[in-house]
Amino acid sequence: MRVTTWTEYSLIISLHLARRGGERPVAARDISESERLPGDYVEQILLRLRRAGLVESVRGARGGYFLARAPETISVHDVMAACDHQIFEINCDTHQVDDERCGNGAQCSIRPVWRALRNRVDDLLKGVSLADLMQEESRVQALVGIAAAS
Repeated sequence: MRVTTWTEYSLIISLHLARRGGERPVAARDISESERLPGDYVEQILLRLRRAGLVESVRGARGGYFLARAPETISVHDVMAACDHQIFEINCDTHQVDDERCGNGAQCSIRPVWRALRNRVDDLLKGVSLADLMQEESRVQALVGIAAAS
């Protein structure tokens, strides 16, 4: 698993919209400026989030973007899947070395470990919402089951 720039920026943008609470649409340019993110990235990420049904847009001078659902109902997994499409890529599933080693009928003792890890990562990411991420860092650490940094 690799956390990409797309993922990081998409979560920052989604949290920005969540904090605004849907009071009015937010222009991509305003998000870009206040979060200090490249404008072209913001536009592309908002398009992906809109296509995934996570944000909605309003055209016009007072237009912009807002969350399509409550922050409690949008998970980190939802945002990551919308922007990166593949959250945890298992190499032997996507880039098979050869059929003998990686084919469906092949015996591989490594593949079950990667699949179990992917399932645990997915479960964790599905269990954390944008609303959760709006809390203090120590509360988020407790939510995901890690001790606070000393």
